[in-house]
Amino acid sequence: MRKQSFFQRLTGAINTDDEYMFEDDVQTSRRGQSHVTQLAEEKELDAELAIDMIQTPSEVIIRTMVAGVNPEELEVSISQEMVVLKGSRRQVYETEEKDFFHKELYWGSFSRTILLPVEVRSEEAIAELKHGLLTIRLPKIDKQRQTRLRIKTI
Repeated sequence: MRKQSFFQRLTGAINTDDEYMFEDDVQTSRRGQSHVTQLAEEKELDAELAIDMIQTPSEVIIRTMVAGVNPEELEVSISQEMVVLKGSRRQVYETEEKDFFHKELYWGSFSRTILLPVEVRSEEAIAELKHGLLTIRLPKIDKQRQTRLRIKTI
């Protein structure tokens, strides 16, 4: 398989000349796996989490689905400018490859690095996990806020 172009890596597109075929408008390989799952397994890459990132006047909110991930295997690192999510999703059942009709779920390690649009106070961030949805709330640094300093006379 040839190396993907920048555009292909950015959009997830593939060359139709490669060994992939299309069934019912769903991109699958000959083994019945999704393209992303197959590439991650073949190249031992981390899969990339899909996220939603929104902002309110006071915070940045990041949401991602991490269903099936043990919270102890989920790592969230936050700086003023960036959030890094890493983890692993372990397969919970033993089934032989020949018994699959279709295989799209991703099992294995994943990561995502998110550049933040504004600086945040990382020490005040909150992460909540409910029904497989991870929500990270990051308070913004208010650069307009000023504090009046009192001068002591000695």
